[in-house]
Amino acid sequence: MDKKARIGIDVTSALTQGAGIGRYTRELVKAVVAEESGHTFRLFSARLVNDPPVPNPLPNAPNVVYRPAPLDEQWLYRLWYRLRLPLPVQWVTGELDLFHSPDFVLPPVNGRIPTLLTVHDLSFIHYPHVFPKPLVDYLNRVVPWSVRRATHILADSASTRDDLMRLWGVPEEKITVLYCGVSPRYQPVRDAEQLTAVRQKYALGDLPFVLSVGTVQPRKNYKMLIRAFKGVAEKLPHALYIAGGTGWMHDEILAEIENQGLNGRVRFL
Repeated sequence: MDKKARIGIDVTSALTQGAGIGRYTRELVKAVVAEESGHTFRLFSARLVNDPPVPNPLPNAPNVVYRPAPLDEQWLYRLWYRLRLPLPVQWVTGELDLFHSPDFVLPPVNGRIPTLLTVHDLSFIHYPHVFPKPLVDYLNRVVPWSVRRATHILADSASTRDDLMRLWGVPEEKITVLYCGVSPRYQPVRDAEQLTAVRQKYALGDLPFVLSVGTVQPRKNYKMLIRAFKGVAEKLPHALYIAGGTGWMHDEILAEIENQGLNGRVRFL
């Protein structure tokens, strides 16, 4: 985009989700705002009903304007995706030259401006049993509709691109595979004092351990991890530590620990 553009981005996930797509959106916005592009960014979100999951989730810069809607996420989604009310996002953001939705669904957009939609995966089609049924029904109804309307789609992986083409007939030229970046702060820690402090903070002890990071819900396949760890625990002194917030349908994961007799060997941090 050569001219200085007014770019809208839906940052609702950045303000409501601590991990996953929330982190993706926060890092994306931070990176594009930092570019000396001359563009202005109008960050849109549903009205918040809770405090953000992390401090300072959005960048504060001269080229950034935050425009929250007067309605919360539940009401906006009812109007846009259940009733299909054609209330354009510009009702909140003002005039735009480009709009990006980084979380599967694309709200109504006025005019003929280009729109960009990120589709992270189609796991709700491949593995519907690991999602709550109302969520599966919602995604099956709204995501294909959003994909059809978007000018271009970003896919996190070649696998997701192939799924979009095979399952929904999306033309290959409409999809760009854009892998998720990794912040420089994610690197091995070699400072002995820091390592000792973390072990003490989380009571990790001195024995080796296996660490898994991710929201505690069935789609992360924790039940399979716990079953696999059973064989490790029978031969080695390792512990299994799981770091992540509690998600939907997590009770069956807790039950699997009990079933495998691994109480005390599997811990949630």
